[in-house]
Amino acid sequence: MRFDILTLFPDFFSGPLNYGILSRAIATGTVQIATHDLRAFTHDRHRTVDDRPFGGGEGMVLKPQPIFECIESLEQKYKENNINQLHTRKNECNKSIIEIAPKSTRDTSRHSVILLSAQGKPFTQATAHHLATLDRVVLICGRYEGVDERVNDLLADQEISIGDYVLSGGELAAAVVIDATVRLLPGVLGHEDSNRFESFGAADVQPNDPADGKTPDGVPRSTHGSGGILDYPQYTRPANFRGAVIPEILTGGDHLAIRRWRRQAALEKTLRNRPDLLARAPLTEEDRSYLATLQASLP
Repeated sequence: MRFDILTLFPDFFSGPLNYGILSRAIATGTVQIATHDLRAFTHDRHRTVDDRPFGGGEGMVLKPQPIFECIESLEQKYKENNINQLHTRKNECNKSIIEIAPKSTRDTSRHSVILLSAQGKPFTQATAHHLATLDRVVLICGRYEGVDERVNDLLADQEISIGDYVLSGGELAAAVVIDATVRLLPGVLGHEDSNRFESFGAADVQPNDPADGKTPDGVPRSTHGSGGILDYPQYTRPANFRGAVIPEILTGGDHLAIRRWRRQAALEKTLRNRPDLLARAPLTEEDRSYLATLQASLP
């Protein structure tokens, strides 16, 4: 998988990309990440990338020309590669990594150009899962008062926001999108279930299924798929820290009892911090009964 980041501050990414999971994924070749300085696509001696908004108003707007030319430079590589493909029959995998087609002919099942903006659709775990299925993602980092809307209309496949707040630029948002997506790629995390048993993860198999609550070997497991709600609380050693003792059930060795407690604790935390998630989560009758008990006890 490859990410291309269009930004005014390419050096910003030397921090986020050089540590932890992202650094390892880059080192192993699982993901490629390239930054493109938008100022390199200007044509005046001041390298101007912004201008005043039509109609008046505060702030400056990022001009469309540098963004269009940067994207078109990626499209040119696509066109050149298609010509080379006719003569050399390059490997299809290599072709998919470097090409980016114009919006009118872009295969959005493989490639996506995304404008990062406070006006975009919310970025969710489901969005990250979708991006992780693509070959290439181009991220346009907004800046100043905003980006000329023609970038959104003529270049971008989608407009994404990472939250209901305003950042000074899209670089932080790009780092968030990349991190959330790359950790979902096969082999990036240490265990294949690491991104399943966590907040916003996948649900368990259907209740009453013979595999429900069991490992592939049929051993009862203590973990529980979140099914779109928040994860359960986690504890580690020491069991008693400054007088705060972990829940006794976690040390009893009863996997099914631990699993039930974790599910209830996850429901309680979700009700307290993100009750909006419960409306669309796949809940069992046992879940609904426990939530009703919790809500009845609220002041």
